[in-house]
Amino acid sequence: MRKNLIIVLLGMLFAVASCSFTNKSFDTTNDKDKLLIEIIAYMLEKGHYAPKDINDDFSVTVFEEFIDVLDPTKRYFLESDIKEFEKYKYQIDDQIKNTDISFFDLVHKRLKKRMEEVSVIYKDILSKPFDYDVSETINIDYEDQIFATSRKDLKERWRKQLKYATIATYDNKLTDKEKPLSKKEAEEAAREVTKTTLDDFFDFVNNELDREDWFGQYINTVVEGFDPHTYYFAPDDKDKFDTSMSGKFEGIGAKLQKKKDQVKIVEVISGGPVWRDQTIEVGDEIVKVGQKPDEEPVDIRGMQLNDAIKLIKGPKGSVVYLTMKKVDGSIEVVKIIRDLVEMEESYAKTATVVKDNHKYGIINLPKFYVDFKDYSKRNAASDVAKEIERLKKEGMEGLVLDLRDNGGGSLRTVVEMAGLFIKNGPIVQVKSSSGTDEKEVHEDKDERIQWDGPLVLLVNELSASASEILAAAMQDYKRGVVIGSKQTFGKGTVQNVWSLSNIVRSNEHGDLGALKVTTQKFYRINGGSTQLEGVKSDIVVPDKYSYIDLGERDQHNPLAWDKISPANYNVWDGYIDYKQTISNSVKRMSTNSQLKLIEENAKWLKEQQEENVVSLSYGDYKMEKEKLIEKSKYFKGIFDYKTNLSFESLDYEKELFVKDSILKQKRERWHKDLSRDVYVEEALSVLKDLKINNIKNNTKIAAIKG
Repeated sequence: MRKNLIIVLLGMLFAVASCSFTNKSFDTTNDKDKLLIEIIAYMLEKGHYAPKDINDDFSVTVFEEFIDVLDPTKRYFLESDIKEFEKYKYQIDDQIKNTDISFFDLVHKRLKKRMEEVSVIYKDILSKPFDYDVSETINIDYEDQIFATSRKDLKERWRKQLKYATIATYDNKLTDKEKPLSKKEAEEAAREVTKTTLDDFFDFVNNELDREDWFGQYINTVVEGFDPHTYYFAPDDKDKFDTSMSGKFEGIGAKLQKKKDQVKIVEVISGGPVWRDQTIEVGDEIVKVGQKPDEEPVDIRGMQLNDAIKLIKGPKGSVVYLTMKKVDGSIEVVKIIRDLVEMEESYAKTATVVKDNHKYGIINLPKFYVDFKDYSKRNAASDVAKEIERLKKEGMEGLVLDLRDNGGGSLRTVVEMAGLFIKNGPIVQVKSSSGTDEKEVHEDKDERIQWDGPLVLLVNELSASASEILAAAMQDYKRGVVIGSKQTFGKGTVQNVWSLSNIVRSNEHGDLGALKVTTQKFYRINGGSTQLEGVKSDIVVPDKYSYIDLGERDQHNPLAWDKISPANYNVWDGYIDYKQTISNSVKRMSTNSQLKLIEENAKWLKEQQEENVVSLSYGDYKMEKEKLIEKSKYFKGIFDYKTNLSFESLDYEKELFVKDSILKQKRERWHKDLSRDVYVEEALSVLKDLKINNIKNNTKIAAIKG
């Protein structure tokens, strides 16, 4: 379940707007918490695309989710606490309507009390040695566990959790090549490391988090009951949102998501420190954060995401040491030099490649960027148009548009970009309310076609929002072939961000933050929604995430898939023989050893994620670790793949290399990655098939005219 989503901006189609739908007067004599509840409840009712009835069912959802936010691993509250809280289970809806926050107050006070008790428990447990020879296990799938029935039960739960937390450190101390410790010394050192980490964590909670932070969690439990992209930003969080939208990211260059007690990488920002390091990838979990090599890192599991980010971020040039739990389960410490990631690396970049005596172009588009204050400035559509013209001058015979990991961006930009490949017609349909049949059709009205030749679009599970609009439009027009994962992300909604301070006529409480609300839903021109189902690839290629839950369907409370009436459009009057092209591709892929290895890796990663029972015996730990290392080595062969293809920058960019050696380095790195990319290799083969179909079609047309 998705929780505490502050910096996850996976491909929103967004608009920043002032709220003009209300003249309602709010009771500003209320304290700030009650005023926030009143404003937000009203805005959700009046402004959300599909407002929900705030009733008993909604109350149950908020009740369960708030408890889960505060204690996802069930290591604080007792079963008796939950029973006491349950008197509010069907009353939260009434409390929201009456700006009553007694449920929050009770749960918050109880959490503080239980955390004080636990701070005594963990110190007592860590004062005694662990026996790593005993055969016992821990189940780390907390979702189906019940809460502890007694303090004795809770202490035993903590004992196992702490032993689990120390076993890796124990192993590291025993096997340190420079200064290995004895078993006794290693065991003592492991406990001390874990104690220091927990001391730091509880000190942070007690001294850095105030009631306002916890209340923000409660508000977001309420608003996320509407859908996963509706979110309340406290004043500081709104500043971070604005900074991220400006195209500058200071820190490690990655976007994070909190899921249960895990902080996971959900996007690697092109050109950033993590991107340059090449070690960390989407799906990896950050377990600990260290500021110096000789200091024990802070365990961030269980922290609020915003607080974990404070530890991870830092000034340009400073170093952070991240203890990563890789997708395959292995543990690795990665040194990252923080930097400022500029928008430049989010711009389109282009290369050419020759395959079987045919020249092709590839344009990589990380996002659909735009300057919202001045659309006439640089944007994704105009940039791609320029790159296509340059490629045509160099003799391009087919184009690959790489939308993998593209989280989306501007709606206007994607409509204009789709128009580069068709004469004119509708691109996407938008509805502003789930209760009406009214829709708005966004069309390309420019009859010019920038590229009328063979077109392939590369997508994956992280291609979202605007990426899905473009891929869906090209698929519906039968204009291009979509190659990639079984389906794209599945985000078919649009958000607006409203300043809450602008809603209140007179406010003595200062900045109230902002509310991001889902206000629209978009649909393909064939009438189907991309929500949940995304865009299904014409040619499905396995990747490492094939069996792992990603995308909108893995979010909490997503809006449903539905369909509306189709727009009026005509399919591409061209050359694409889908059936034969797909048949040829499937035949090629069936004998490709690289794709078989990727498929095998994807199944293994799924098995690893489903393994929730872990042994606390050191002998078993070592055995499993060795198996993991061997398996990881086996799958490293995926990165050794070579296509024997050579990619080159366009002439204008080569001239820039003379003055910009960093740009040259970035492009050389990209070209090297492309030369090992089996998906690009297959895309070029598909372009060749489309080219042949085009020649055959033109021959038929010429014969008919003759």
